[in-house]
Amino acid sequence: MLDCAIASGRRVPDGQLIPGLGNDLADRPPAASGPAPAICRDLLELFAEVTDGRPGQGRDHPVAAVLALAAAAVVAGSRSFTAIAGWAADVPAGVLEELYRRCGAARPGAGPPSKATIWRVVTGADAAALDAATGAWLTERASAAGDLAGGGEAPLIPVRVDGKTVRGARNADGSQVHLLAALAGERGVVAAQTEAGAKTNEIPMIIPLLDGLDLDGAVITADALHTQRATADYVRGRGADFAFPVKDNQPGLFDALDALPWRDVPVSHAAADRGHGRITTRTIQVLDAPEDLPFPHVSQAYLIERHVTALDGTPLSEVAALGVTSLDATRASPARLAGLVRGQWAIESLHWLRDTLYQEDHSTVRTRSGPRAMAALRNLAVGALHQAGRHDTTEATRWASRYIDRPFAILGLTS
Repeated sequence: MLDCAIASGRRVPDGQLIPGLGNDLADRPPAASGPAPAICRDLLELFAEVTDGRPGQGRDHPVAAVLALAAAAVVAGSRSFTAIAGWAADVPAGVLEELYRRCGAARPGAGPPSKATIWRVVTGADAAALDAATGAWLTERASAAGDLAGGGEAPLIPVRVDGKTVRGARNADGSQVHLLAALAGERGVVAAQTEAGAKTNEIPMIIPLLDGLDLDGAVITADALHTQRATADYVRGRGADFAFPVKDNQPGLFDALDALPWRDVPVSHAAADRGHGRITTRTIQVLDAPEDLPFPHVSQAYLIERHVTALDGTPLSEVAALGVTSLDATRASPARLAGLVRGQWAIESLHWLRDTLYQEDHSTVRTRSGPRAMAALRNLAVGALHQAGRHDTTEATRWASRYIDRPFAILGLTS
């Protein structure tokens, strides 16, 4: 399973409420059984590994302290550098002094960092190091809570990959900033993120994205763009599995799957949902993969159909999707396979949330590493709120903002 590194830091004992969070954590389900690390690294410790290009890393405002203030402000719903600076200006002196003391610096008499300082730190931050820091913090705590243990009939950990263009941001050459992320676990935390440039360059970046993750027991899901032979070879070479959809970008594979005798294959699993004024029914049919299938490492092929009707039974839409997986029937039942495929929506939902809650596509953060760094802080904020037991993220940011010390407690920055 994905590892939780053991290092110096603090951890909230099981069952103990985090100060400032009220009683919300009392309603969290018990963590899954299994080995858990004794200690997970502190966020300030991880942020201290990020450089930002300033001489001396800021004698008055250490990079770790500035990033921690920015992260807490984003947890409280801040969307811009102006909002972050305004929120930081309201942080009590005692909280600031403790934060700076833990970073090895006395709090400056001038008070919290200015908007200009926050801008310099965030836009100058080593984006890869910041992604690594936020990913490590989230996965270590998810692992400690048992959220990466993998449930069901086999210990499978979903790792969902998807790309997102930050439409308001552009690189120096005028191209739009495109980010590729990996969401790990049933509940989902962003374990890794990298910049992929233009959409056409996303395919080769999935391997560097996954390189830093322990993929033992993982199942990689992605959109059809990543149904590539090299990717399948890489995933299996890392000891992981895959479940990939198949579309026209792999015409030989698509035709081979489409020619299989699906009419003779019974539906193996069906599920129906009612909501938003409609009924959605999903079915899955599964076949052992033919030996001559033109794609490596495939154990099973599947056909998923989705039928949407109005509440009175009027048909609204029908969609069919073919796919392949390296999982055999002994490791994943049709129901489990259907769940893995459907679970891909979780990372798409995260990207939608960044657009709607944080207005990412309309952000004026456009320069240097700012767009990617702010995306990392938003991933961190959403994941931290979920780990605090709040999955109603829009309301949770309002809840977090009502007390100035609450975002710090959510991020484990206060004792």
